[in-house]
Formats: sequence, structure tokens, C-alpha cells
Amino acid sequence: MDVVIEDNPERSRYEIHVDGELAGVADYVLEPGTIAHVHTEVASAFARRGLASRLVRHALVDARGRDLAVLPYCSFVAHVIASSDEFLDLVPASRRAQFGL
Repeated sequence: MDVVIEDNPERSRYEIHVDGELAGVADYVLEPGTIAHVHTEVASAFARRGLASRLVRHALVDARGRDLAVLPYCSFVAHVIASSDEFLDLVPASRRAQFGL
């Protein structure tokens, strides 16, 4: 299984491709210094392979590399952040309660 994850800024989303086929997306709204993750979806044909987690983790690592604060409006993104201390620092402390973090 060949997996490629990339940012598609023209469509404001990260995309995950499996064997050349679009398998899922993580939509965002980018503002100066902040990226708001608003929706994550993986096609049912690709479900239960851990692709959504890989996609979101990639997006969060990218946000860190770009020094962006993360606002996890997408409940799945908030879940990934809550599941590990690795990404909590990306969410501004003053906003964490808003996202249940």
C-alpha cells in the first residue's frame, strides 16, 4: 500500500492518497499564525486502516513546522490531540477548554 499525504493549499486541505487514489481529506482554514481544522473524512472504501489518524498527525506535524497554532474544530482532530501529549502545545492554552482539551 503506497500512501502519500500532501497539503493542497488551493483547496485548503490535506489529502491522503492510497495507491494513487484520493482516500481522504482534512479541510482547514488558514489565517496568519493559525490553522483551524474543520473537517476530516476518509472514504468508506479506505476505512479502518488508520488513514485518518495518519492524515491528521501529518497535518499537525506540518503545523508545528510552520509555527502555526491549531484550532481543532473537527472532533477527530481534537481526539487525536487529546490522545497524546505530543500535540497539545499546538492548541493555545487559552482555547483548550473550548475543544475539551
